Amino acid sequence: MKNFEDKLIEIFCHVDDFNKVFINELQTHQLSEGTRKRIKPCSMSESEIMTIVIYFHLMRYRDFKHYYLFHVCRNMRAEFPQLLSYNRFVELMQTCLLPLVVFLKIQRLGKCTGISFIDSTPLRACHIKREHSHKVLRGMATKGQCSIGWFFGLKLHFIINDKGEILDFVLTPGNIDDRKPLNETNILSRIYGKLFADKGYISQTLFEQLFIDGIHLITKLRKNMKNSLMHLSDKILLRKRALIESVCDELKNICQIEHTRHRSQEGFIVNLIAGLIAYSYLPKKPSLNLEIIDQSKALLF
Repeated sequence: MKNFEDKLIEIFCHVDDFNKVFINELQTHQLSEGTRKRIKPCSMSESEIMTIVIYFHLMRYRDFKHYYLFHVCRNMRAEFPQLLSYNRFVELMQTCLLPLVVFLKIQRLGKCTGISFIDSTPLRACHIKREHSHKVLRGMATKGQCSIGWFFGLKLHFIINDKGEILDFVLTPGNIDDRKPLNETNILSRIYGKLFADKGYISQTLFEQLFIDGIHLITKLRKNMKNSLMHLSDKILLRKRALIESVCDELKNICQIEHTRHRSQEGFIVNLIAGLIAYSYLPKKPSLNLEIIDQSKALLF
């Protein structure tokens, strides 16, 4: 229990230090409508709301309502003495979307090490048979296909390093090709070195474009493609591409970035961003332990 309390304090300290700078900076750049409005301060601060939302993804609860009513309101009164009702908290939770996104992008993403892995995973909005009656994510979710079949929802494209840290991510509709975000977004702006991917990223044009930018895209070959020489270390690392599958498994089964109980589009985005932030606080992430291998080689020679 003490480890959970330490983790809660750590998250709150990081979030509060960030908000002390970001919230004041945001208020100075906001445009006004020209009319005076009454600004009544909330009994809970933005840092407390963000901490509760992020901490939910580390507590293994399946739904937020049960977590807030039966864990936060009963066991965390000492940490949060000014707790709000559940309905009011859900309303305020959506107003923290922008600080959550900026906090993730600025402080909780990893650093590129020269060895990166990229993949995409579906985020289902509902069962495929109920796609025509789904209303919450209408306009965002589309019908798409992945390696395990058809789905209705969105796609999360993300990149990790060899330590299992998320370097960047992009959210697209479900029918977008995996190669498209690499050309039309800045997901690779902080990436260099070798980028390992599956066969869905094979493209001669994309390979040449990334090679000019200092990124070596490495994928497996299709059966109808000619064989090409590859360095032994690249072959070994390509076999370790399952690392990103392990990260995806933890994002969905531990941090719970995917579920079909959303009641608003803002709530869907808040759940996703908070889950990605919570993943960065996991004490042990899937990794290749390349530093240990390099140290053992140095001792042998």
